[in-house]
Amino acid sequence: MRIATTVFLTDRTVSPVRLARVLEERGFSGLYLPEHTHIPVSRETPAPMGGELPDMYGRTLDPLVALGQAAAVTERLQLGTGITLIAQHDPIALAKQIATLDHLSGGRFTLGIGYGWNVEEAADHGVEWRTRRDLVRDRMALMRALWAPEPTAYVGQFCSVQASSAHPKPAQAPRELGPGSPLHGPRTLIGGAAGPKLFAAVADHADGWLPIGGGLTESLPVLRQVWETAGRDPKSLQVVPYAVHPSPGKLAHYADLGIEEVVLQLPSAPEPEILRTLDAFAQYL
Repeated sequence: MRIATTVFLTDRTVSPVRLARVLEERGFSGLYLPEHTHIPVSRETPAPMGGELPDMYGRTLDPLVALGQAAAVTERLQLGTGITLIAQHDPIALAKQIATLDHLSGGRFTLGIGYGWNVEEAADHGVEWRTRRDLVRDRMALMRALWAPEPTAYVGQFCSVQASSAHPKPAQAPRELGPGSPLHGPRTLIGGAAGPKLFAAVADHADGWLPIGGGLTESLPVLRQVWETAGRDPKSLQVVPYAVHPSPGKLAHYADLGIEEVVLQLPSAPEPEILRTLDAFAQYL
């Protein structure tokens, strides 16, 4: 099982350069970073974990910029977002950023995407909350048109792009959504709670699921059925438990479920605390 990590990197934590070097030196497989552009102080939306929202949410570094630094000082470390808030981005500009990072890193990027939880944050980006899932699907389709090997136009409900020259292309090879339907771009995992809408999206335009929390024993068979019903190759589904607080029993359970990669949660902290946590995580490598 590959052991990756995630952390809220901020202006007060260990730097992405230092952390990436340490992770690669110690044999961890990857680094995933979250995204929030800003957190409105009105705080009308409850924190996802309950209680007060930790300060790190409003201080997190831009993940693509930070991962670009990490890519420059490593050779093997996988790089990912957990998650990119697609609805809050111009998809043409975002497609260029993602393709550039995947190209420069030699195909090491995983695009973790999601729909968000902070209504006020999304509203400042002009996102209508009830249609955000459809908006994300539309923008992903536009980006894949730009990542296609030949100039490809896309016209959707919320966005469109002309057939264009758009380089660099992502380094990762296309995968099959179905017969004659290639999936262009970096490995894409959708984060979110188990449910019919999320599983339909995973089967429709992703490589797999980025779940947080328990319940995989019950939800994995459901996702696999949706995946196969959509005509996807059963062997290609990837499920990567995210922000995991590990224990030997928990990781053994994941292994029994066929999980091949897990992302462990690091504290949002300066270097000494990060190193102590990595020392504790060494038993899982």
